[in-house]
Amino acid sequence: MWWIPVLIVVVVIVILVLFVISVYNKLVKQRNKVRNSWSQIDVQLKRRFDLIPNLVETIKGYAKHEKDILQSFADARKSYVRASEEGSIEGMAEADARLSKALNIMVNAVKEQYPELKADKHFSEMMDTLKDTEGKIAYARQFYNDVVLQYNNMREVFPTVVIANMFNFKSENFFKVEGEEKENVKVSF
Repeated sequence: MWWIPVLIVVVVIVILVLFVISVYNKLVKQRNKVRNSWSQIDVQLKRRFDLIPNLVETIKGYAKHEKDILQSFADARKSYVRASEEGSIEGMAEADARLSKALNIMVNAVKEQYPELKADKHFSEMMDTLKDTEGKIAYARQFYNDVVLQYNNMREVFPTVVIANMFNFKSENFFKVEGEEKENVKVSF
């Protein structure tokens, strides 16, 4: 009968190991979900960055003096690419905000000086696509923050916090914008 206590210890150890494996796997899945949801934001931002040069080319036909605005787009795009390569969510958010601001300035300037542009079918289609893209970006940001919340909650509650710390799972940052960046891009004609 000496083997009964040994059996109990072995069963407890096996249960603990299975628990740790289960929690670890859940944390990995949540962390991957966070990374995936960030990549969805990245995809939509890239879509917008790809759309804007077409929009700019259309507007260029109407407005030759928008050089400063075009430079703002180029600078914002370079900042975005650099931040993306560094994996900096904050840097990407800042570049996104700078692009939104330049886009707002450009569209408002063009609509005041070139009202016939809004009648251009190609321009209208691009504006609709841009509006759709902005909606997708907003949704992707919201989804990302929801996933980050789930992951951070899972990582910080007991007993998973013990396992998360043991395997060095770090909390993730929310996608957030501040100040001027919170203003919407207003595209209206």
